[in-house]
Amino acid sequence: MKPAGIYDIIRIDEFSATPKYQQIINAILKGIENGRLKQQSVLPSINDLSYELDVSRNTAEKAYRYLKRTSIISSVPGKGYFIKTTRLKQAYNICLLFNKLSIHKKIIYDSFVKALGENAIIDFYIYNNDFSLFRKLLAEKKEDYTNYVIIPHFLEGGENAHDIINAIPKEKLLLLDKIVDGVHGTYAAIYEDFENDIYDALTKAIKRLKKYKAIKIIFPDYTYHPREILNGFYRFCQDYAFDYEVIEEPLSSNINEDTVYISLMEDDLVPLIKKIREKKLEVGKHVGVISYNETPIKEIILNGITTISSDFKFMGEKAAELILNKSKQHIAVPFYLTLRNSL
Repeated sequence: MKPAGIYDIIRIDEFSATPKYQQIINAILKGIENGRLKQQSVLPSINDLSYELDVSRNTAEKAYRYLKRTSIISSVPGKGYFIKTTRLKQAYNICLLFNKLSIHKKIIYDSFVKALGENAIIDFYIYNNDFSLFRKLLAEKKEDYTNYVIIPHFLEGGENAHDIINAIPKEKLLLLDKIVDGVHGTYAAIYEDFENDIYDALTKAIKRLKKYKAIKIIFPDYTYHPREILNGFYRFCQDYAFDYEVIEEPLSSNINEDTVYISLMEDDLVPLIKKIREKKLEVGKHVGVISYNETPIKEIILNGITTISSDFKFMGEKAAELILNKSKQHIAVPFYLTLRNSL
């Protein structure tokens, strides 16, 4: 018979970025782990599941299809679905918090999930750089997760992030992309060295940069990017005697010849290129363009845009490796310069 409160066990979290079919899978696996679903427990029909959870029939079918393929559930024609075994291989129950969705964040996610294999249940949340939502999500996540993997970037309020993060048992914590000041104890981290990364990458591009007189970085006052990036930028320009400027409002800035523009945010790159074209300047000759974070499209735009970027695939793979090995290492992510025609 069906366990009482079956839809307290199998439910959809509308705040979660985890696909709904995966949420159904995760809920059933967690129900088995905590003993609420037992061997031979009857599950709702696909039609009932679709109706009660307000999901498509395809979503419900996809979840059950995976659970049948992994021999967790079985079915009998005319009788429906039931739990076939409670012997689970899943060893990890992970709460994954990303600050935003983007192409390079997807690379991190995909490589992380692939490296973990089928040995983990992942609840995936996006808090949109909003500290209040970040705090709310962690406050509500009272489940017994084996690991918390967090990318900690905020538009405002982040100065108090260490208080929230310190409440997580350190043996379960993995900080991704950024170390947070004030987080104490022994925990795992895969991080970017923002100040030295941009300094070293620009140093490697010095031969091409010498064609230009000035370097300007677009660093909006609303960005979540760490200020350490600016520290590395200032240091490079001063060490190599470039005129430099920080542009907080790119659309209101004039485009100057013999100048290199560094764009941190994807949303600023297209307006920058439009303004360069309006002035009838040639990218790579009259004006240089460097974009932060490598994505496949940048190899094509304007016959190739020079990028400075972390290795996001490495970031996801190493995060999974630390979890699987129960390691508390702090590992710096490789940072690369990719020279193309825009510089």
